[in-house]
Amino acid sequence: MAMVKNAAVRTMSGPVQTPAHEVVYQQLREQILFGEMAPGQAVTIQGLTASLGAGMTPVREAIRRLISDGALVFQGNRRVSVPKLSSEDAEQIIYLRKTIEKELARRAALRINNAEIDRLAEIDAVLDRAISVGDVPGYLHGNYQFHSTLYAQADAPVLAEIADRLWLRFGPSLRVVCGRFGTQSLPDRHKDILTALRKGDADAAASALVQDVEQGMEQVAAVLAEEN
Repeated sequence: MAMVKNAAVRTMSGPVQTPAHEVVYQQLREQILFGEMAPGQAVTIQGLTASLGAGMTPVREAIRRLISDGALVFQGNRRVSVPKLSSEDAEQIIYLRKTIEKELARRAALRINNAEIDRLAEIDAVLDRAISVGDVPGYLHGNYQFHSTLYAQADAPVLAEIADRLWLRFGPSLRVVCGRFGTQSLPDRHKDILTALRKGDADAAASALVQDVEQGMEQVAAVLAEEN
């Protein structure tokens, strides 16, 4: 069991302590984002406290924030779960992702430098290896890292925050897709995005990003249609 303690984070002014509730929030957030907590799977607050080795207060605070993010729902009797998406939910998420992430990609293409493009290419190479060997956790982490690294270059924190919350909504369902179909069938238009970035073509980068979103979310929507 990993014990949660106040973690030291170094800043330019010296090390500072990260509160336990923030550490717990980030741990639970990653579990949800990468599908370690399956949609509809109910867990107790006491169970989370035990598994994380954390106090009840920081766990409650983390849960409160994740409910606000739309990543958890309260079920009563001190139980929470990752919400199950409906087909209608998926349709709305697809619309929002195509709108918001397209603009993030366009803005990033106008600002990104060669060093950051090389960094994205390195992330994509690791992602390709995960796909080739069927490494689902590796794919999920690499795919998120590619997109979040790209969007960080957009200098649009409000849009990036909204996009990040959307990933919390569909991430668990993407893990279900990977478990059902494996990694070989997963779409990857990252090469097209990288090519557009190297050319400085913001419109092409935005277009490739939209295609990447459409292909991935279509698989999620298909699985949800079967379940619903």
